[in-house]
Amino acid sequence: MQKIALIASDKRLFHDSKAIVQELGMQDQVIMYYARLKKAVQLARQLKDEEIDVIIARGAAAQLIPDAGIRIPVINIVVTGQDLAFMFQEAKAISGLNNPKVAFIAFSNIAPDLEALSEIFGFNVTVFRVKRQEDIPFIVNKVVNDNFDVLISGKSTVRSAQPYNIKCLLLHSGDMSIKTALLEAEKVSLGRKIEKENAQKFKVLVEHALEGIISIGCDKIIRVFNSAAGQLLRYPVQDAIGKEIGELIDLPIIDSCLVDGKQALSQVQQCGNNWLNINIAPIIVDERTIGAFITLQDISRIQEAEAKIRHEVLVRKFTAKYIFSDILGSSSEILETKRIALEFAKANATTLIIGQSGTGKELFAQSIHNNSSRKNGPFVAVNCAALPPNLLESELFGYVEGAFTGAIKKGKQGLFEMAHNGTLFLDEISEMDLYGQIRLLRVLQEKQVMRLGGDKYIPVDVRVIAATNKSLTELINSGKFRQDLYYRLQVLVLKLPPLAHRKGDIKLLADHFLRYYNLCYQKQLTLAEESYRCLMEYSWPGNVRELMHFIERLVVLANHAVISLENLKTQFMNDEMTGDFSVQSSISEPNEAYVINAALEASNYNIKLTANSLGIARSTLYRKLKSYNIQMKKTY
Repeated sequence: MQKIALIASDKRLFHDSKAIVQELGMQDQVIMYYARLKKAVQLARQLKDEEIDVIIARGAAAQLIPDAGIRIPVINIVVTGQDLAFMFQEAKAISGLNNPKVAFIAFSNIAPDLEALSEIFGFNVTVFRVKRQEDIPFIVNKVVNDNFDVLISGKSTVRSAQPYNIKCLLLHSGDMSIKTALLEAEKVSLGRKIEKENAQKFKVLVEHALEGIISIGCDKIIRVFNSAAGQLLRYPVQDAIGKEIGELIDLPIIDSCLVDGKQALSQVQQCGNNWLNINIAPIIVDERTIGAFITLQDISRIQEAEAKIRHEVLVRKFTAKYIFSDILGSSSEILETKRIALEFAKANATTLIIGQSGTGKELFAQSIHNNSSRKNGPFVAVNCAALPPNLLESELFGYVEGAFTGAIKKGKQGLFEMAHNGTLFLDEISEMDLYGQIRLLRVLQEKQVMRLGGDKYIPVDVRVIAATNKSLTELINSGKFRQDLYYRLQVLVLKLPPLAHRKGDIKLLADHFLRYYNLCYQKQLTLAEESYRCLMEYSWPGNVRELMHFIERLVVLANHAVISLENLKTQFMNDEMTGDFSVQSSISEPNEAYVINAALEASNYNIKLTANSLGIARSTLYRKLKSYNIQMKKTY
């Protein structure tokens, strides 16, 4: 589809441009028009409705189109030094003079270039600047009265000069000027296409959002107003655009946002019969606030989500079902970890469990609880990353009647109160917001909680076990975790070894999961011995959880009684496993070629990374590649 329009004001420019368009193979992108100056602006207005991305024009047309308020980018066909030299030679020819006195009448968009080029080449050229088309007859008269030998300008100006006894030349653009303008227009058209795609994506996102979304400028005039905002504010979407935000909803805090660039989050406000949660964020470009983004949420929806989350928490019945014997492993690493955890169970102090995802942090937390003096009390677990900050606070500490709209009558206990005389397990503690961390620290220190909206403290006897898969010290350094809370949590610290550090347990775990899923899927499968070796060579970045799910897939997909190395290799490739294979050069056939191939794929065929992951020198790796006839693949 043609998205570039070239408007030529004279026939020579039209035919030259047409030839260059064909030379560049841009016939499908460029549509050509021949239009004199007055009609060029009218034509540009029509092109706006035809969704043209960019217009190419020269001289007066290139200036008058944007001056008319037409919002289409215009590429000007510039006059180069070569073009000026050719025109000066033509002026010498038609005047019969070696150094004729030349007048160049040009609109302001090209006049500075002509003046600079004339000075560089030393041509006897005077440039007369035109701001409006109506000025042309007056300037032509001045040129005639000043006895210029030759007048060079566009077609409209030359036509105005015909009644006078002065030699005239039409402004001429060389092939290079036209070609440069076409190539630049092609780039602008591509940029406009990307801009339109992004705008359409933004439009779809805004229109299909469940939240009300409003965007305003610094003048508080609404630019974006989606359907959800119309429903919440009971205002027609088509009527909202162009209105001042104050006509729809009173937002006193909007001024500080626009003036000081400060965001305002979780502002509760009544609008008609609805209670809304309002967030306002400034739009800042180059350190200057150019507007604000406003989101509206129906609090009843938040309450529905809160009720659903509460139900999911209560379904767990606050019991711990795992004990230390459920944690499988005979390696020295896991045995030592279990020994330390058993000692921690005898204490009553706050415990921090640190371990990668899939290492069994909750299994250890439940086992510690079940071996402690609190084993008959509740075990309450909550994932701090699964709840929004405002819901996490009400879940942990509870609230009194009337604390907020929609609060349950007579209030509600928080999880600290529910865990009284038991254990509260805070998983992914690193995801708790700073305000929640402050309240948690106070509870740990004072052993009492105050419900939201309440005015009295409630004593609680709770042991807190927290868990994280992130470095809390790094979060402290970045200002995302409180140092005083960290010191309060790390009374007892239990570090869980990743599966890569306890490879001696892989066979035991694989057998356990194989028996379990054989029972689940009513199969009787076994693993070949070389398959065990392959499992032990993989680094298992997802730890025990990844191994468990991998064995389940093997059981589901296996079609032979014995899961061979070939079956295992196929599954590794199908699953696009991302971990490294860590083997020494002593590993033997038939597994070595497969392991090398897998390590190459994992490192995207980077020789240095592959050699490091295999624990061998690069020269050794090259020798093995040649020995096994392994072909390197090109990567991009």
